[in-house]
Amino acid sequence: MGDHKEQPLRVGAAVRRRRRALELTLAVVAERSGLSVPFLSQVENERARPSKSSLERVADALGTTAVELLAAADPACSVDVVRADAGAEFTPEAQVRPLVRGHHQLHATEFTGDHDEGRELQHRNDKLMYVADGAVEVEAEGRAHRLGRGDTLYLTGGVRHRWRATVPDTRVIVVEVADHIDAVEDRHGFGRR
Repeated sequence: MGDHKEQPLRVGAAVRRRRRALELTLAVVAERSGLSVPFLSQVENERARPSKSSLERVADALGTTAVELLAAADPACSVDVVRADAGAEFTPEAQVRPLVRGHHQLHATEFTGDHDEGRELQHRNDKLMYVADGAVEVEAEGRAHRLGRGDTLYLTGGVRHRWRATVPDTRVIVVEVADHIDAVEDRHGFGRR
């Protein structure tokens, strides 16, 4: 239960990602594949499931194969449990644990311990930081923000920032809209596909 590998695949998301990566419109893919724009839109939005031959035509139009599109497909999973002991990466200073598996609209990560404070970050979409334990200092938009246990900081897409733990055993939860999602207007010109 909760194992997303048992679920059927949603190929529409893989088709959309590939089309956007190539900067193609639905009309261009329709012309190349011989399929209609409404049908392709329904495929991308998971309202229609393409036959094997339709998927092969779409793949050809996108310069790939049906097998590669299926390999890049999202599991059609509405519930997925990530256990506390699963998937943590350890360094001498910190532990980083993804809280969401797979390719989804939201990314969530738990950071425990120190963090690479010198690394400047900038994300296309919005981000929320929640301090579960300890304290952090976040530099954003030229200002330093000190956050303690229970505090949150919301950053809109495009804000350059860096952060560091200021006490040992700090634990921060970061939730952000995935870069492949067009959640906000791209005001800064980065992340274009």
